[in-house]
Amino acid sequence: MDRQPTANEEASDQHAATESVGGSSYTILLVEDDRSLRRYLEVMLRQAGYSVVSAADGLEAMRLVLEAPPDLVITDAIMPNLNGHELVRFLRTTPALAHIPTILLSALEDKESHDPNHKADVYLVKPVVPEDLLEWIGKLGPEKPV
Repeated sequence: MDRQPTANEEASDQHAATESVGGSSYTILLVEDDRSLRRYLEVMLRQAGYSVVSAADGLEAMRLVLEAPPDLVITDAIMPNLNGHELVRFLRTTPALAHIPTILLSALEDKESHDPNHKADVYLVKPVVPEDLLEWIGKLGPEKPV
């Protein structure tokens, strides 16, 4: 039986997510409304040596990115409150955040945006292949942490 984490456990997880992993200061903001997929990707990214901060929707991500801008954003395309396309548009139109690389995950292969200036850097189709995601993170950011 899959038990839901308590508020204290989630707060502890979020605190742990902001700590540096393996000496890496490279922080990824992971935005995914599917709890199981979010946890899977968090574990995979941490095992690869990245520091991960996660959000369940675009509004939470917007708050987190304004508090402490990450080095890279991975976001689901379809989410409640503020979707991934809107989050990318917010990042691209905010001068202090426009430089942040973005990876958009979608179950659909719709890679088109109405405005090419507001597009994500990379689109990956779900289910995402972990090696592909890590390869793109490496291409968009610094070398893989040791």
